Amino acid sequence: MQELSRNGRISNIELAEKVGLSPSACLRRVQDLERRGVIAGYRARIDRGARGIGFVAYATVGLNAHTKAAQQAFERAMEAAPEVVECHNITGAVEYLLRIEVADLPAYKAFHTDVIGTLPQVNAITSYVVMGSPKDARA
Repeated sequence: MQELSRNGRISNIELAEKVGLSPSACLRRVQDLERRGVIAGYRARIDRGARGIGFVAYATVGLNAHTKAAQQAFERAMEAAPEVVECHNITGAVEYLLRIEVADLPAYKAFHTDVIGTLPQVNAITSYVVMGSPKDARA
């Protein structure tokens, strides 16, 4: 699985060589992992700069009500926001951690003010601007 995580486009023959299996045994194992849902899918890593994304921030969001309805409303809003590429319900002093990717600082300010800032269930927003990513192992 490590080899597939690093390179989802690796050929079956190359993968079999790297993990020490015959190509047929390797293919059966990969197909079994796919069937069982261990391998949930394959995706391409897209260069953010090529998509016009020059600004990445993490934001923590606290809600003003600790209800299922407030959480569901917030999650629906984040699902509909293309700027939000990750939304995690977390433990601690706030309820959510977001990864937000936009073109630039003015675009982030607009998203912060016009999207998150207008949601009635939002009580607090704290932004953390990404200045660099020396390690990013996400697919």
